[in-house]
Amino acid sequence: MKRRSTAAVVIGAVGALILSGCAANGAPGDEPVEVTVWHYWDGTNADAFDAMVDTYNASQSDVKISASNVPNSDFLTKLRASATSDTLPDIAIGDLVWVPQIAEIGTLADLKGRIPDDTLSDVNDALTSFGTIDGKQVSVPVSANNLGYMYNKTLFAEAGLDPENPPTTWDELKKAGKAILDQTGKPGYDLYTQAGDSGEGLTWNFQVNLWQTGGEFLTPDNSAAAFNTPEGAKALQYWVDLIDSGVSPYAKWGEFEKGQGGSAQEGSWMVGIWAADPPFEFGTAQVPYPSDGEPATNLGGEQAMVFENSDAEADAAAGFLSWFLEADQVTEWSKKTGMLPVLDSVATGSEYLEWVESTEPRLRPYVEQMANAHARPNTPLYPTVSLAFAQEIEKALAGEASVDDALNAAERAVNAVLKNG
Repeated sequence: MKRRSTAAVVIGAVGALILSGCAANGAPGDEPVEVTVWHYWDGTNADAFDAMVDTYNASQSDVKISASNVPNSDFLTKLRASATSDTLPDIAIGDLVWVPQIAEIGTLADLKGRIPDDTLSDVNDALTSFGTIDGKQVSVPVSANNLGYMYNKTLFAEAGLDPENPPTTWDELKKAGKAILDQTGKPGYDLYTQAGDSGEGLTWNFQVNLWQTGGEFLTPDNSAAAFNTPEGAKALQYWVDLIDSGVSPYAKWGEFEKGQGGSAQEGSWMVGIWAADPPFEFGTAQVPYPSDGEPATNLGGEQAMVFENSDAEADAAAGFLSWFLEADQVTEWSKKTGMLPVLDSVATGSEYLEWVESTEPRLRPYVEQMANAHARPNTPLYPTVSLAFAQEIEKALAGEASVDDALNAAERAVNAVLKNG
């Protein structure tokens, strides 16, 4: 009720702005503030969002939300073009790692004071910190996902492993993977070993194991590489050992998804993709971590940013996001889309967890991992950094460089990007 009351106050304030502004111009005072939203969702996610927009529009008359789909591949390009022509949307909802780049495209509103403090304090800390730039809260999360351990129960059974007892440590993962390889001839654990065009597949998977050893990817101010440490070497050696043993063959990512591999580090979205018609019997668990390390995973998802097109529009946009981030809406959105709740109170609340247990218990490990989730560095240079890192680390995975040489080269490459842009 507190969140609803605060959101109502925001809407009321917007209404007052409308009335005072219209009175000053001699125009009618009953026209709602028009708020445009761009997102890249399609299918079920787009349908669910459109339904929520309709619900919000029907709940009050001061604000009208209009949502448009912009394809993922065109999103940033279209935003830049719109900034040039002063036609930016009021709200842009995009990939978490885009926030720093979008902040350079147009002026983003500070959402502190516009979104209730008790809402912001309830959002997962890693997600909130990612949207903090120069002391301002320039984005809020509207969806979340993370990486977990997914495995083929049939191959586990064929290898003499207990399908209901997945590995919890690196050593157990190695042993299980070797048993699958020896007994079935199939790789035990997929690794994303190639840089490709963006590097991000390798980088964001590797960051999980780096954090599990206690390492960091960049320095706290994102000004330099921080991974060339004993912790970074331990994480990379873990990958090299998996490849050398045959458990994780080089350049074979995707075998697990085809039913030809024992396990992989997969995103929570795969549970929803496979739930209706699974290609094989699969299980899920939290990501195994070293026995002397700590649990960790990597966050993904979408964040919403509000452009400072006008005070009235920014306030109205924040009012909609305040409503969207109320517990009832977060719960409903998570149920309809299969995305993970961005509010700690929902992720740990009985209503949502009972729904998970009765509807899709394979989501439970991902939900629980939110407490140990990390966000990638929020710098506009991150995409270039990710590629530079992956291109050098791939050499160690391909057997073309030692662990130390690959980390040294990756450090030089990443620092060059951070220094020169």
